[in-house]
Amino acid sequence: MKVLVTGHLGYIGTSLVPLLLARGHDVTGLDIDLFRRCTFGGTIADVPNICKDIRDVKPADLHGFDCVMHLAGLCNDPLGDLNPAATDEINHIAAVRVARAAREAGVPKFIFSSTVLTYGAGGGIEVDETCPLNPLTPYARAKVDAEKGLLALSDDSFAVTILRNATAFGWSPRIRFDLVLNNLVAWACTTGRIYMKSDGTPWRPIVHVEDIARAFIATAEAPADVVAGQVLNVAKPGENYQVRDIASLVASTVPDSRIEYAPDAKPDPKCFRVKTDRITRLLPAYKPVWTAAEGVRQVYEMVRALGLKLEEFEGPRYQRLAHARKLIADGLLTSDLRLVEGSGNWSLDHRPKSGRRTVTVIPS
Repeated sequence: MKVLVTGHLGYIGTSLVPLLLARGHDVTGLDIDLFRRCTFGGTIADVPNICKDIRDVKPADLHGFDCVMHLAGLCNDPLGDLNPAATDEINHIAAVRVARAAREAGVPKFIFSSTVLTYGAGGGIEVDETCPLNPLTPYARAKVDAEKGLLALSDDSFAVTILRNATAFGWSPRIRFDLVLNNLVAWACTTGRIYMKSDGTPWRPIVHVEDIARAFIATAEAPADVVAGQVLNVAKPGENYQVRDIASLVASTVPDSRIEYAPDAKPDPKCFRVKTDRITRLLPAYKPVWTAAEGVRQVYEMVRALGLKLEEFEGPRYQRLAHARKLIADGLLTSDLRLVEGSGNWSLDHRPKSGRRTVTVIPS
């Protein structure tokens, strides 16, 4: 297939593209590369890139593709809180705009990267795709609204699928250290403390970033009538953990580390487990492989090999919110999160030695 991946230079995208290429698909990306300074080891696949803000996508950009995988957007609650209006514009309105453009361009499949945070406060219960949604943040509300708008576009000639990803973990070249498992490993490696910002009781469904990528591929390769109009929870069966259990996995992996609770650690209202029966039934080709324990080991080994400092992953070097704020302060990003005109070639500073970037740009 000829596949367009929006957000292909982000955390999930840099894992997804190599897997797509390995299966013989023809891949193009669409990304403004906002986090180009955040590469943490490895290499980023060399595929053509349409360097365009998703708010500006037109049907002409999407002609000839067999599938659009829409990952681009603001990636978490803290970044979504920075400018709630821009969050809705990017994660909701622009997502629907891209889908409309894809349908007009004759693209037959559209796969949207959503989140289990749409379930909100679940009290630790198991939720499936039929459960009511209770988004608690601008980020989650924008995802809910996007899901509604996208599913309304799905028909016999335009198959829309919603993938509600569990909380991601694991290494990719654009790793996020604000995710619970990755964050706890980073704390343990850099300080010896496994620093708990909640009381450890909340439940979290978690999934390796590569297994999210495998879900996108299995969806794209499935018959359209199987996936059209479907909403699927994405996780490995059984990979629901209380945060304190993830901390224990970290303590058993990182030498000389200990669990420590923040003075203001409290229960988190975002507390639920997810069922994965539907994706298992509809997509038998989807075979997630990573466990949390294996992910802890992978992130630990990468941090040990590449080096990391506390101020890097908790500050503007890698933390997405702090990074965006620094780009705004440096005049490279506007308050509504658009790249400043003429800033497209700003320096790829602070790259680790192994973080080679090779991307071909298609003028937009």
